[in-house]
Amino acid sequence: MMTTTFITGGNTGLGFETAKRLKTLGHNVYIGARDEARGKEAATELGVQFVKLDVTDEATVAQAAKIIAEQEGHLDVLINNAGISGPFAAPEEITPDMMEQVFQVNVFGVVRVTHHFLSLLEKSAHPVIVNVSSGLGSFGQVLNPEQIESKLNPIVYSSSKAAVSMLTVQYAKGLPNIRINAVDPGPTKTGLTGQGHQTVQEGTDAIVQMATIDHNGPTGTFINRDGIIPW
Repeated sequence: MMTTTFITGGNTGLGFETAKRLKTLGHNVYIGARDEARGKEAATELGVQFVKLDVTDEATVAQAAKIIAEQEGHLDVLINNAGISGPFAAPEEITPDMMEQVFQVNVFGVVRVTHHFLSLLEKSAHPVIVNVSSGLGSFGQVLNPEQIESKLNPIVYSSSKAAVSMLTVQYAKGLPNIRINAVDPGPTKTGLTGQGHQTVQEGTDAIVQMATIDHNGPTGTFINRDGIIPW
């Protein structure tokens, strides 16, 4: 039976490449995006299906879940990929408004989408959730002078991704029948930051790996393309 997968922020960057790779692996892929025109264009190029979804908008998230419920009746894999980098401001310039804007997408967006899609995932024989986090949200990476993450100080983005990683652990503890893992794409050059040395394919290696595990796969872990990384 074909695996049905939904990817938020699937019209560009890591989401687009993940959709392409999973489609090649035989998944029945849906991508979600805020911009309907760009989303439909990406879906046509990929040969996948599109549903309009803004992770900060409760109504569009609920409607997207309803559409997939009507068309598929269940969901096997949810990839919470949508995210924004936010401002790379100095510590003294950080404001609550900056934090709220980024957390609305990167953190509350994960919760909002997960909440509305859980009932569909629970109808799958082997449900999986992949949360796209970042090494910039890992204490172990940002405090290790040998890692590139230690050279950067994106306070807003890093704190949001640390929250995503903890959400992953707590969801995994509370939902033992679903395989739920966080992944760090690594320093990949995408539209999100414009920086990084990895190709987009390399950046999606960990996402694809965790999206294709079975019921015996890990849960509550944090990995990049090289394996487990420190929290």
